Amino acid sequence: MSESISSRMSIGGHPIHPMLIHFPVAALIGLIGTDLAHVLTGDAFWARASIWLVGVGVIGGWVSGTIGLLDLLLVEKIRRLITAWCHAILAVMLLSLATLNWILRIGQMQEAILPWGLYLSLASGALIALTSFFGGQLVYDHAIGVDFEETPEPSDSP
Repeated sequence: MSESISSRMSIGGHPIHPMLIHFPVAALIGLIGTDLAHVLTGDAFWARASIWLVGVGVIGGWVSGTIGLLDLLLVEKIRRLITAWCHAILAVMLLSLATLNWILRIGQMQEAILPWGLYLSLASGALIALTSFFGGQLVYDHAIGVDFEETPEPSDSP
């Protein structure tokens, strides 16, 4: 790796996509837990929690994904990376499954969990793992949004 690749979608040099993606990822991973809790207990609370989590995951994912897509389209060095395209394609697949999962649950929170809601939640979890792997490669292997400038160490003397 010779140089970093700057993000065009950033605030003060900090890329926005990695700032936002943690929230929808956490919601969609939590969705697996609330779906399983509903299956095991039958408690409607877990079905309500699930529909909120999938909604947060979908809306947050589309917002974060749109920002990531803009970086992909606006920065030529990113566009040339196969890893970036793999990350983007998997993210679209993930968001499509999560959106379908949310739509299936509207108006029938409890009935939609078994079997398709749970299947879609588990598939989304697997896609999160794959998509995150490629996203990590973009940061750690290709240094997208990484600033190599070193800051001086604070001195011990006054």
